Amino acid sequence: MAGDSQQALARDAVCLLDVPTHKTGTAFTKPVDPILGQAVDAWQAARPDQPKFTDRRTGELVDPLFAVRARRVSTSYINNTIIPMLCRKAGVPAADVRGNITSHRARSTIASQLYNAKEPMTLFELQAWLGHRSPQSTQYYTKITPNTLSKAYSEAGYFERNVRTIELLVDRDAVASGAAAAGEPWQRYDLGHGYCSYTFFEQCQHRMACARCDFYRPKASSKGQLLEAKENLQKMLVAIPLTDDERAAVDDGQAALNQLLERLADAPTPAGPTPRQIGVPATATLLPIVNVTASPRERDPGGPC
Repeated sequence: MAGDSQQALARDAVCLLDVPTHKTGTAFTKPVDPILGQAVDAWQAARPDQPKFTDRRTGELVDPLFAVRARRVSTSYINNTIIPMLCRKAGVPAADVRGNITSHRARSTIASQLYNAKEPMTLFELQAWLGHRSPQSTQYYTKITPNTLSKAYSEAGYFERNVRTIELLVDRDAVASGAAAAGEPWQRYDLGHGYCSYTFFEQCQHRMACARCDFYRPKASSKGQLLEAKENLQKMLVAIPLTDDERAAVDDGQAALNQLLERLADAPTPAGPTPRQIGVPATATLLPIVNVTASPRERDPGGPC
């Protein structure tokens, strides 16, 4: 086991277990936890010497691990007697929703744990560890846990890629005085060059390239300066989900923005007129992005997937 190898990894971190020819493959050696090696060593020390047995698959004389009184310990005895006895001794149930706990279930559980570990084994590494001839056999053991699936979904960054945040100014005076209930604008989205008072801003088709309709107030205007002079303004960040075209305008720059502007030229603004009717400049200013949260894969496109 661990002492049989001079390699640092095998000596310090794992034991190397020799597995004989079996139903799914030929003989091979695989790393296992040192606790297993210690248990095997303890059993071999306590077990009386046994004669060698003829391997029914290869015809060779072998020394089975589980043998006593010159007889092999059968799989059915291990599954039906030894494992239930160990479960009782450990205070754990001998069965679960999938059925009885067996030696094969233990193999399957360990394989699934290795596949769902923090630094998981690949399918081909797990195939070698299980001793399978074909990766198709290994796939039956690679059950993805909900935690692993949730982590993969989070790292895919779907929402992070398609959501951006901009700054929102909330006029607390208008809310407190009741003016907001009477129809007075009480929230304004900061577009960098001006403010938009359209309540349903996240639904506006022109939010990424403002057409400057009646809901728009330039920062340089008197109303824009009066707004900035208010003391009771609360600044917030609001998440804005982006369409594919809008995300392209953010990620790919002016060319994608020009395509977006062309597509929206005849789309009505919240105030009614289209950008063509308003006479929006051909080089409109892109909506400012206060905070962009990208997934790890976006931050490092050349990194591992």
